[in-house]
Amino acid sequence: MPAVSKGDGMRGLAVFISDIRNCKSKEAEIKRINKELANIRSKFKGDKALDGYSKKKYVCKLLFIFLLGHDIDFGHMEAVNLLSSNKYTEKQIGYLFISVLVNSNSELIRLINNAIKNDLASRNPTFMCLALHCIANVGSREMGEAFAADIPRILVAGDSMDSVKQSAALCLLRLYKASPDLVPMGEWTARVVHLLNDQHMGVVTAAVSLITCLCKKNPDDFKTCVSLAVSRLSRIVSSASTDLQDYTYYFVPAPWLSVKLLRLLQCYPPPEDAAVKGRLVECLETVLNKAQEPPKSKKVQHSNAKNAILFETISLIIHYDSEPNLLVRACNQLGQFLQHRETNLRYLALESMCTLASSEFSHEAVKTHIDTVINALKTERDVSVRQRAADLLYAMCDRSNAKQIVSEMLRYLETADYAIREEIVLKVAILAEKYAVDYSWYVDTILNLIRIAGDYVSEEVWYRVLQIVTNRDDVQGYAAKTVFEVSAPVPPHDGASGQSQDSWGCGASCPPVQFSLLHSKFHLCSVATRALLLSTYIKFINLFPETKATIQGVLRAGSQLRNADVELQQRAVEYLTLSSVASTDVLATVLEEMPPFPERESSILAKLKRKKGPGAGSALDDSRRDPSSHDINGGVEPTPSTVSTPSPSADLLGLRAAPPPAAPPPGLGPSPEEAFLRFVCRNNGVLFENQLLQIGVKSEFRQNLGRMYLFYGNKTSVQFQNFSPTVVHPGDLQTHILSTKRVASQVDGGAQVQQVLNIECLRDFLTPPLLSVRFRYGGAPQSLTLKLPVTINKFFQPTEMAAQDFFQRWKQLSLPQQEAQKIFKANHPMDAEVTKAKLLGFGSALLDNVDPNPENFVGAGIIQTKALQVGCLLRLEPNAQAQMYRLTLRTSKEPVSRHLCELLAQQF
Repeated sequence: MPAVSKGDGMRGLAVFISDIRNCKSKEAEIKRINKELANIRSKFKGDKALDGYSKKKYVCKLLFIFLLGHDIDFGHMEAVNLLSSNKYTEKQIGYLFISVLVNSNSELIRLINNAIKNDLASRNPTFMCLALHCIANVGSREMGEAFAADIPRILVAGDSMDSVKQSAALCLLRLYKASPDLVPMGEWTARVVHLLNDQHMGVVTAAVSLITCLCKKNPDDFKTCVSLAVSRLSRIVSSASTDLQDYTYYFVPAPWLSVKLLRLLQCYPPPEDAAVKGRLVECLETVLNKAQEPPKSKKVQHSNAKNAILFETISLIIHYDSEPNLLVRACNQLGQFLQHRETNLRYLALESMCTLASSEFSHEAVKTHIDTVINALKTERDVSVRQRAADLLYAMCDRSNAKQIVSEMLRYLETADYAIREEIVLKVAILAEKYAVDYSWYVDTILNLIRIAGDYVSEEVWYRVLQIVTNRDDVQGYAAKTVFEVSAPVPPHDGASGQSQDSWGCGASCPPVQFSLLHSKFHLCSVATRALLLSTYIKFINLFPETKATIQGVLRAGSQLRNADVELQQRAVEYLTLSSVASTDVLATVLEEMPPFPERESSILAKLKRKKGPGAGSALDDSRRDPSSHDINGGVEPTPSTVSTPSPSADLLGLRAAPPPAAPPPGLGPSPEEAFLRFVCRNNGVLFENQLLQIGVKSEFRQNLGRMYLFYGNKTSVQFQNFSPTVVHPGDLQTHILSTKRVASQVDGGAQVQQVLNIECLRDFLTPPLLSVRFRYGGAPQSLTLKLPVTINKFFQPTEMAAQDFFQRWKQLSLPQQEAQKIFKANHPMDAEVTKAKLLGFGSALLDNVDPNPENFVGAGIIQTKALQVGCLLRLEPNAQAQMYRLTLRTSKEPVSRHLCELLAQQF
């Protein structure tokens, strides 16, 4: 409510407010309000010549009643009439009532807009400011359509007063946030940037807020603001508090403007101009130096203002990630806050250091604070600070400190808050997998994790552990032995209970003991686990026939055959019948060992990313920081199911602007050609990745048909516009590709869209199709063209052949144009198992006992096209001593032989 001055009088309003405050009950208050409403209604209806003072007084009463929570359904027209008054107080009350009570769909909007237009044209700075404040407060689309074109002209007009410029900038900002399409971009944009040089600090502060918002969508139009912002920031940072006396807050010069300028600079990459960059570095160093100086005041306002600038400076240093000296200094400065008495400062320091830990320049400096962070994890009273400490330990983890950090996080897990236990479990599981070089340590860590966390161990953790153990023959034995020992009861001493120590000595090597231990847990398990146990029992019968009678008795029990759960009942019936009627050979065939799990991203890493948002996987994904790191699953690439997002620069004061670069950034992974060649022997993986976009591929082929899933992930927080991926067919391509659905033209920040391609191979081809991706990011066009991983070997069908048939066919393909041969040096270690995997991934069947030299590899297959079939035979001869290979490949088509030979040779 506006203050009631002695000149105004409005004694009736003061008396009414006093009466309301003196009411003893809610009923008395309502009675007094109803009496006043009746009086005001009668005045508005009965007295047609009501003067401006009376209207103002009664409108103020209605506004006060509304603010008490009562509905007001009249008086709007009288408030609109006040807008035409030439008295400031009357016009002010009219605008205040409209800003608070008038709905944007009101029939009075046209009258209100006319009054606002008159005030904006009056050139009276006071009336203009009232009108601009009303537009900003209402902020409706109707007002935006009416005034969005006028406000920029007022903002940049040379004769506008400073107060009007300030109000116009904030009003335009409000309209742009509500309806960005209504705010025109034109010749006035350059003049808005030059407001950063204005002499009035209030105008500069409002202009910085406006430019920061506008440049996120159109960075190129406002990029000249960088040099002006650096210049203005330099003048503030280097000035004494007396130079900006009117804008000094507790001995800190212009803290709000400094923070806004630092945030604006975070919208752009480091300045290209050496002089501007040097001046900015000096500013940042000055802020860091001032942080070390003794405080000029003991007031908390002084430290708050000073720290606000410091943290935003550190945020800019982290955003640039290009000045090693500044990054290390920022880390050391944050380290001093880790033990500060203010909880908020400790929280902000931990959060910022999480981002610093992912930089190659400051990672080692962050690690020096590991003991302090561990202590914070143990002793902090605030759960949010403890969670940030856990995040920082996760981020700073590498091979040198992995065992210490995992051990501390496991110890903390025993007493951790329930709200963050699941997240801690995920992080421990990820770190144990990522940095395990000793598989026994990994198994022991995971079992300890399961013991401590119990129900907080999610299914993703179980699945990932099973995937790793299943795929690694060298860890299976230790894992099985350890789990057996953990699950088994303590073996009895000699002579106890009639069972000797020797009978226990068989341990996990005795199938009956193994089965007895498993089945003793059966009644404690969930239905899903019981179903898995029943499948395990039938495999026991196949591997250990001596357990057949015991297991059949379990399957024949009424609790299984008449189980209320259909799945358990069906499994029991089928497994009992299978074990009774199937021969040993048939049983072995049916229960043949499953192949290893396909390569894919860690499910627990994907879940952590979903819980924490972008940047959650930085501890594993940042190969720059720890290039030697690898996981125990062989360092597999992520699948397209999850887009990995680089850790964005942290905003220490609650807001953050995504910095859109003007040009496409370089790729983060292998070059497009290297990525394409990786797909020759695999169907899934990442085809392309840079700081903006990740393109993942998942495909399957059968005979001459294929289906490919392309996943486009926006790794930024800014929406991609006009997103258009298309397949381009070169002239000689004999492949038909059809997209099954249209891809969305807008891809939100952090989102992912999918494109499905149906592929048909019409005849043999040599040149792959091309994928052209075009979109706009931050107003700048982006485009790239990649080879689509569709090669002729994708339509390879493996063919088994006897030695005699192979040599007969080999001789038939003896013409010079049917054979291609290549002798080349090995680019990777010559491992027989890896070679087999690559040949199988290439599509060929591997034929045993064909080549007289057992070190050689022989394969056969048929290329399936719609028009014809092309038989293919290959022979790979490794020479380990010379680190050389000889590859010979024969087909009935000369160009195909040479092409396949070249493709396969590049895999070794």
